[in-house]
Amino acid sequence: MQTLLALAPVLLVLVLMTIAGWSAARAGIVTALATLVLAAVAFGFGSGEGITLVEGIGGVLAEAGFIALTVVGIIGPALGIHYLQRSTGAAARLRHALTLLHPDPRLGAILVAWFFALFLEGAAGFGTPVALAAPFLVAAGMPALPAVTAAMVGHAAGVSFGAVGTPVLAQSTLVADTPAELARATVVYPLVLGVVLTGVMIVVIGRAYGHHRGLWRWGLLAAVCFFVPFGLIGWLLGPELPTLGGALVGVLLFSVVLVRHRRRIHAAGGAGLVVTHPHPDARDVATADLSVLRAAAPYLVLVAVVLLTRLVPPLREALQGVELAWQLPAGFGGSVQPLYHPTALLTVAFIVGAIIQRASWRRVRIAFVTATLQLGPVIVALVAMITIARTMSASGMTAQLALAAASLGLAWPLFTVLVGAFGAFITGSATASNLLFTDLQSSTARALALPELPLLGAQGFGAAVGNIMAPHNIVAAVATVGLVGQEGRVLRSTVPTALVLIALGGVLALLLVL
Repeated sequence: MQTLLALAPVLLVLVLMTIAGWSAARAGIVTALATLVLAAVAFGFGSGEGITLVEGIGGVLAEAGFIALTVVGIIGPALGIHYLQRSTGAAARLRHALTLLHPDPRLGAILVAWFFALFLEGAAGFGTPVALAAPFLVAAGMPALPAVTAAMVGHAAGVSFGAVGTPVLAQSTLVADTPAELARATVVYPLVLGVVLTGVMIVVIGRAYGHHRGLWRWGLLAAVCFFVPFGLIGWLLGPELPTLGGALVGVLLFSVVLVRHRRRIHAAGGAGLVVTHPHPDARDVATADLSVLRAAAPYLVLVAVVLLTRLVPPLREALQGVELAWQLPAGFGGSVQPLYHPTALLTVAFIVGAIIQRASWRRVRIAFVTATLQLGPVIVALVAMITIARTMSASGMTAQLALAAASLGLAWPLFTVLVGAFGAFITGSATASNLLFTDLQSSTARALALPELPLLGAQGFGAAVGNIMAPHNIVAAVATVGLVGQEGRVLRSTVPTALVLIALGGVLALLLVL
């Protein structure tokens, strides 16, 4: 009975968003209130030693507000970049540049939704990939809903290693296995099953542009270009660079093939080419004298800042040394490294990009104000969703569900990916999921006399899968493309993919431990 009660908040938010079609804010507020009541009545939340119900609720809300602000800090400057790109004509210029690389806009969409999103995941993580890739796709003529879906599914291929290996490095602090051993155990899952993500992304892009003719071979090429270096780096070098390195090597290989294909098309007089023209946003202002480098300035600055802050140890350590932390008497708290957080990186990209593009102060101000005014409903939805997650964790609901799963005995490997996905679903973070459930995976493996590493790898892969259907990730994603209130539509588009990968991942985990 306790297990069913612990599962109730998850089921309620899913039903309200997918079946009832409620917005994330509305569904989140109702579910958050229900979760707080359930936690107090059925799980004794606030009745333990050293904490009252008022302190518990206050602590949960404080953590939810703090985490929400760190997420909004990413969305704000990402939206600012998007609006600045429109007003300066940079978006139109980059859209034109993509057609010069290859006249088929669907291939430009693959570059953005796959390689660009994966690079940002490997470099910055924490919601940055979708916050930038989705509006980029919209500016290139893709409808908002498929743009968000393609970016969410595309970047998930690298989430197991996240920002410079953070999920695996966090996992290594809880077990005796080294980061290199965990990287080898984890990389197997996306190598075997990641092509599913590529396939779904291709389906989404093809539908958005009206047809799939010739697109599948490009999708296969994109998968090979990323997964081969990704797998080699993960197997040989450890967890820090598989996603980042795979994206950088992959985009270079893919672009070379694109250029050669374009030249062959021109030599043949365009024979066999199918071009689907996007529908540019009427708000884009074409600027003829804006060079491609200046148009891409915010993104190029972001890439440069990310590489410097993540891959130069003295600078990285200096930025990480500045930390803001708080703690409440009841044990609730939080911390952030403001100079290392993606908020700082995106803000630098916005400001320096505007300077390079010689944007007027009026345009910068309008972009900033327009972005900021859209954050109100997003904050409400985020606080509600995170309140649900923190209440479930603080009251023991999450632990109850994990223990119920562990009672499955030798069938446990089939459910390891599900546990990782559940952790990411309620937290929105692969790292948080690994911190929540790595000990459970490890101790259950020992109790059942099963090899530990394949199950820990399944945990990391599940955390990546859960990321594409986590409600507050979806809230953050839709905010950048003007779909606030339509989060349920995105959730309905990503849940089937997640369920397929959870099932296939469980089978793969079982095969690896046999």
